[in-house]
Amino acid sequence: MAAGPIPPMRVLHFYKTYYPDSWGGIEQVIRQLCVGTGQLGVSNEVLTLTRDLAGPSEIEYEGHLVHRVKLDFEVASTGFSFAAIRKLARLARKADVIHYHFPWPFMDLAHFMARVKKPSVVTYHSDIVRQKNLLRVYTPLKRRFLRSVTAIVATSPNYMESSPVLKRFRAKTRTITFGLDRAGYPPAGAAVLEKWRALCGERFFLFIGVLRYYKGLHILLDAMADVDYPVVIVGAGPIEMELKAHAERLGLTHVMFVGALGEEDKIALLQLCYAMVFPSHLRSEAFGISLLEGAMFGKPMISSEIGTGTTYINIDQDTGLVVPPSDPAAFGAAMRTLWDQPELARQMGRRAEARYWELFTARQMATSYVALYRELAGR
Repeated sequence: MAAGPIPPMRVLHFYKTYYPDSWGGIEQVIRQLCVGTGQLGVSNEVLTLTRDLAGPSEIEYEGHLVHRVKLDFEVASTGFSFAAIRKLARLARKADVIHYHFPWPFMDLAHFMARVKKPSVVTYHSDIVRQKNLLRVYTPLKRRFLRSVTAIVATSPNYMESSPVLKRFRAKTRTITFGLDRAGYPPAGAAVLEKWRALCGERFFLFIGVLRYYKGLHILLDAMADVDYPVVIVGAGPIEMELKAHAERLGLTHVMFVGALGEEDKIALLQLCYAMVFPSHLRSEAFGISLLEGAMFGKPMISSEIGTGTTYINIDQDTGLVVPPSDPAAFGAAMRTLWDQPELARQMGRRAEARYWELFTARQMATSYVALYRELAGR
């Protein structure tokens, strides 16, 4: 009698925010993981919190199922949900592997309260940097959680070597870098390109990201006080008004805040821009997905050395320029170097794209995670 078809491996992702409620870097990583591993035979589901009480509790999104449960309250940007604990327990029973995305202190608590016994992996997106008081209280739970999971993934060799937390768990940690699918970024239409060309001009620097404290945009604005080149800032976030006021105080005439944009508009700006600027100055910026998008589009980059994946994407003097963090003069000098040397900028952009194809495709990331899932499920 012939054996029946082998059922797909079932992986449950758990993180505090996801599409369609939120469009940040970690959400993008989870999305790329679900789509990429889905193409390799993995059945993915995502459990997340939502403020949208009128919306559906389940959404089919790009081939995977998103479970949305009510956010009850937040403490220090940490969302809590009583329903999530019950839902995690139910969904974990039918999953082969649980995939957690760190940091999110409530997730650690939910893992124990839901009594999850399945093989588990944590993608370690970032150390906790800012909330020092919370960290002192949270550290015992964090260590217990990281000891209890089956495996931990660092997102770059740089972060593995520079994180004291990951060094503590080196024996169970491996490195799998993030990847993007170039096919998921189809060229923008002619009308959209022309719209942005008319608004931004032929040469401009581009920043893309949520406007948060660790993105270092105040450093970029301070740098522009001496080199007032055209800069387009894509994104919204908690410090948006503060940044606009700072730009006004400095009298900057060529910085353009365009807010959060749809995919085609973002792609148009990635196609048109001269170079990417990424001034993040704190380790909360563990990787830099939009920096990788710039590399994928063949753009030279300027970033800061903070010991994280940003300097794994952007190699100084090769794919772009890397400067000390929180140094507006150095950042401005790097902008001037690229602006004044177009051929150098073109060469760096070509090498950036080549590095993307060598190390950072979604297929490579998905293949590595599927191998890890199978290893964990096999235990």
